[in-house]
Amino acid sequence: MAKTAARAITTKPGAGRIAHRTALTTSRPELLVDGSDQQFRKLVHSLFGFLARHQTLRDGHAAVIGLPGIEYTTLIAIRHLAAQGDVHVKTVADHLHLSGAFVTTVTNKLESKGLIEKAAHQGDRRRLSLSVTSRGVELLERLAPTQMQINDVEFGCLSAREFEMLLDLVQRLVESSDRAIALQRYLAETNVQPIAPPSRKSSSKPRKTSKA
Repeated sequence: MAKTAARAITTKPGAGRIAHRTALTTSRPELLVDGSDQQFRKLVHSLFGFLARHQTLRDGHAAVIGLPGIEYTTLIAIRHLAAQGDVHVKTVADHLHLSGAFVTTVTNKLESKGLIEKAAHQGDRRRLSLSVTSRGVELLERLAPTQMQINDVEFGCLSAREFEMLLDLVQRLVESSDRAIALQRYLAETNVQPIAPPSRKSSSKPRKTSKA
């Protein structure tokens, strides 16, 4: 009888475990459900999953026309922005949410490959206008049919209203993320001592040092 009771105690699920509540990663009530941030974490991790898959698709598009992903993105951005007016480095940088220096480096590579041209701006000689060459247009036109099919599947779950809402939400998230990055950098610069994890108390007895 005693052995049976002992066996029941030792095989009880979770025996000896101490439940610890995970620290919240946000304090905004709009992001908490019943005081828990589980749904918020699910959103953040789902965004990671979506962006990783979208980058895989972007790199696949780029590979079809023999370009690295970022060069393909910059090339197609220049072509589409040209429909709205003059395109220069700042136009592309603002559109892709990248630094001007980075876009300059990428456009130099595209120019060396004969895919874009740079010309002096009519109103400001210090500014260069960007345009896609006939060769660049040919590559993008060749890719378009496949690109259309892929995009239709990737975003096929959205209604017209949901697409409009998603576009607005993502634009706002980009802006708030910029503010979050600025805050993170400020906190990193002003906090001299990082937050140390709680020390663990060792259950074992301290070892005795041997005498020399």
